[in-house]
Formats: sequence, C-alpha cells, structure tokens
Amino acid sequence: MVHPTRTNLLLLKEKSRSVQNSNGILKARRQALIKELLAASAPFLSSRDTVRIFYGHAVCELAVSLAIEGSDMMDSIAAVAERDLGVEVSERNVMGLRYREVTVRESPLRPLDGRGYDYRSTTPRMEEALNNFEQILHAMLEIAVYESKLKCLGQEVMRITRRIRVLEERILPDLQQQVKAIAQFLGERERESSFRLKRFKNLRLN
Repeated sequence: MVHPTRTNLLLLKEKSRSVQNSNGILKARRQALIKELLAASAPFLSSRDTVRIFYGHAVCELAVSLAIEGSDMMDSIAAVAERDLGVEVSERNVMGLRYREVTVRESPLRPLDGRGYDYRSTTPRMEEALNNFEQILHAMLEIAVYESKLKCLGQEVMRITRRIRVLEERILPDLQQQVKAIAQFLGERERESSFRLKRFKNLRLN
C-alpha cells in the first residue's frame, strides 16, 4: 500500500480520474470501431451469399455446356476470354487502424459482346455459365476487399475490450481501494488529533 499521506491521496485520486477518462476514451473508440465493423460486414455477408447462389448454377450450366459443346470448344473460349483484371493491394487507415485493401481496376462482369469471341456460335447455357462464374469472381473480389478490414477491426475491438476489462476489473478497483484506505486512515488520525487537542484544552482549564 502507498504511504498514507494527503499528497499520495491527491495523487491517487488524480490517477483514478485519469484511468476513468482513459476508460471512457477506449469505450468511445470501441463503439466507433463496432459501428465500422457492422457497416463493413453487411456487404461482406452479401458477397458470400452471392458466391453460394451463383456457384451452384454455374456448375450445373458448365456441366451441360461441356456435354453439348465439348471440352475443346470450352478450352478455346477460355483462351480467348482470358484477361488481367489488374488487382491492386493498398494500405488504408480507419481511425488509426491500418489494414490492406484490394482494389480492382476493371470489373470482371462483361456483356455478351465483350468476351472476345462470337457469342452467336455458343449456346445460351454456356453464356449463362460464363456469366455465373464472372458473378462469382466479382463477389469473391468484394469479399477480398472487406475481409482484411473486418479481420483488423475485429482484432482491434477485442484488444480494446481486453484493455477496458483490465482497467475496470483490476486497476480502477485497486486505486479506489487505496484511496478509500488512505482516506479512512487520515480521517481516523484527524479524529485522534482532535480528541487529544480537546483533552489538552480540558486539562489546561482544570
């Protein structure tokens, strides 16, 4: 325990107020990060649902197209339609928290006449399969955009929550207990001094 003096009592009270202020700032930061996390999680979950939906349709349409068109036709279309989307990974900052963000210069979604081959020579099922796979790629890129951000936000929220818990459950109660103990000690000492002073006055009067 700290030596029970008025100076130490004032210092402990000031430290306790400082810890409470720090705790309030941490709670405000955590609340802001949670709002950012919830805002980013909605499109992330939507993109995951999109992948599940389009994947089932794409596999079915691809199987039928392979049976009708043949693998040679599919391979030639794949070679012609291949392209580089130009994916860039950059560093972003949210309220002092750094994370990596994926940026795509060109959308993977293309119109029928934008794939580099004559779509009149293919079947509607093949075009549907290609469109579904492009939708899957588009959704997966969106997932990549939000995944790193969500991971960093989640980790930061957990880290701040642990710090708040330490302040509220260990540091602040310990400070408050010390303040209470020193205040009681000083109060008892003042009462003893007052009692002795009264006895001294009574002895002088007698």
